[in-house]
Amino acid sequence: MTPLPPRLGQLIKHRRVIVCCGAGGVGKTTTAAALALAGARAGRRVLVLTIDPSKRLAETLGVSRNPPTPVSLPPDRLAAAGITPPGSLDAWMLDPKLIADESVRRLTKTKEDADRVLNNRIYQQISAMVAGMHEYTAMEALHRFVTQGRYDLVVLDTPPSRHALDFLEAPRRLSALIEGKALTAFLPKSDSMVARAASKLVEKILGAIFGQDFAQEFIGFLVTFTGIFQSLTLDVRTMREFLSGDDVAFLLVASPAPAMLAEAYFFHDKTRELGLPFRGFVLNRSQARASALPFPDAAWLGPDAPAAALAALPKLQALAEVERQHAARDQDLVRQLQQKAGSAGAVHPLPELPQGADDMGTLLAIAESLANE
Repeated sequence: MTPLPPRLGQLIKHRRVIVCCGAGGVGKTTTAAALALAGARAGRRVLVLTIDPSKRLAETLGVSRNPPTPVSLPPDRLAAAGITPPGSLDAWMLDPKLIADESVRRLTKTKEDADRVLNNRIYQQISAMVAGMHEYTAMEALHRFVTQGRYDLVVLDTPPSRHALDFLEAPRRLSALIEGKALTAFLPKSDSMVARAASKLVEKILGAIFGQDFAQEFIGFLVTFTGIFQSLTLDVRTMREFLSGDDVAFLLVASPAPAMLAEAYFFHDKTRELGLPFRGFVLNRSQARASALPFPDAAWLGPDAPAAALAALPKLQALAEVERQHAARDQDLVRQLQQKAGSAGAVHPLPELPQGADDMGTLLAIAESLANE
């Protein structure tokens, strides 16, 4: 007998980590917030980590968009959401630079080394230059909170990018960067007189082109940050093992738009390629459930219907027919997604919702739908 696919409610109640992936604009952040609400309503201690929530969503949850540490929802919001002890819900709007700075402090040997990196102009720009650094900082925060044991469930809203999982390939990239001839040419040498002379020549050329201050700052950054890169490589390997475990579930959020579906399929293939525990699709803005609605006909109006109502009925039926066609399309799409997901993944369609869907009533309706299916 083919095993039944998991239900999202089971993931919400039993997994320690849910990672939401997908393109920007598909409702991924709202879905992550709703999953977190559902977990807290089920009595779990939950943290939702989001990248860049809308101002309205932050206001709905009652938290700042840029706090230095996770914050609990205010008591009135917890009560409005039906969250009671032992359930709790904290939120943190991730600041990638803040997490990167904390990583530097953790990975450098002394406070002086950390300060040298943090005050270095090269470092202050490097996060935009190194592939996957933004995504790495999100997973760094996720891993840290899980290992601390403060939360039963952590829900992560990944960056809206095709590169949201690329940080897992960072060991190969970072090794190539560290060991590359282009980088090592700039590092100070001490192994031979010729190597030291060549190193001094490189520094002199840099100074002539960019100025002596920049040259010294650049070389100083490379000396300190090369060791940090090596530590990052080890960290990423540890996180990759952690994210491949049974306590983790990757959900892919999509919408019926062809471009968004293509992104969802890309993420699905990426999770399989990296050996990550894919557990389902959430199909936002779907009309798959609309087929249950009755089709309007003259019997609705009764025998004494006014002429205006009878004249309007064909227009209403035309609109209903469009909706019925969309419902049939989305039902076919759900079947395709289920075939793609296989027995290991759930497919959960969510209806078209008001733009943003970031008021508490709508979030709770989504949470109920995700938890109870």
